[in-house]
Amino acid sequence: MTGFVTMSDGAQLFFKDWGSRDAQPIVFHHGWPLSSDEWDAQLMFFLSQGYRVVAHDRRGHGRSSQTEFGTDMDTYATDVATLVEHLDIRGAVHIGHSTGGGEATRYVARAKPGRVSKAVLVGAIPPVMLKSDKNPGGLPMELFNGYRQALAANRAQLYLDIAKGPFYGFNRPGAAVQEGTIRNWWRQSMMGAIKPHYDCIKVWSETDFTDDLKQIEVPVLVMHGDDDQVVPIADSALLSVKLLKQGELKVYKGYPHGMLTTHADELNADILNFIRK
Repeated sequence: MTGFVTMSDGAQLFFKDWGSRDAQPIVFHHGWPLSSDEWDAQLMFFLSQGYRVVAHDRRGHGRSSQTEFGTDMDTYATDVATLVEHLDIRGAVHIGHSTGGGEATRYVARAKPGRVSKAVLVGAIPPVMLKSDKNPGGLPMELFNGYRQALAANRAQLYLDIAKGPFYGFNRPGAAVQEGTIRNWWRQSMMGAIKPHYDCIKVWSETDFTDDLKQIEVPVLVMHGDDDQVVPIADSALLSVKLLKQGELKVYKGYPHGMLTTHADELNADILNFIRK
């Protein structure tokens, strides 16, 4: 089924909940500025393997409320907790990509006992992306200000440029460019609202997940492409796995940020093996 769940501040989150209610649940957290549609290849695959799959549109994104407020990681995680309780999801595997990897990290670190069994972070933003004295390998503020300026000036063009360029690695020599994938990225992004998308740049660039990673008790698979041009691996996955109590790192040579789409078959199989362990 699909539906909406209302948050404490009145915001409505759109969700998909497919598969047997008795099956092992998997909850998917999408990246900026996309929607739950980002997970099409994973939803169909894990359904075919007998899992219950749940994916939501983050507030301000996709079909959820185009909120003016609540664009912060604590609210995102609280929204997930509300959704999980509404659907009575227990023992779930939480899988997050990019910004959704941050959302999954914050939620899993704070989840009630019994709600989470494992987690998977794919091209995820933790521990923190912004360069600082404490994080000298991070990316400079000028880069994120450039995103903000381009989004405010013409987000339709920015989203097209991201999709046909660094997100899927389509800007690399010899890349097999997928026109439908570019259009689908743009379609999803334009469904959301400009203000929460603009405000979310601060969230995904500046939120520090160091303490969250340290608090997570369940096994976590950290997956990252070493040619990720959006979230560079050296300042994300390679650091995150060291902070996790039960972290496992898998690096994909030459793969881009959007490898869940461009290399869905391989990543789906690896995630399935991790879940079945």
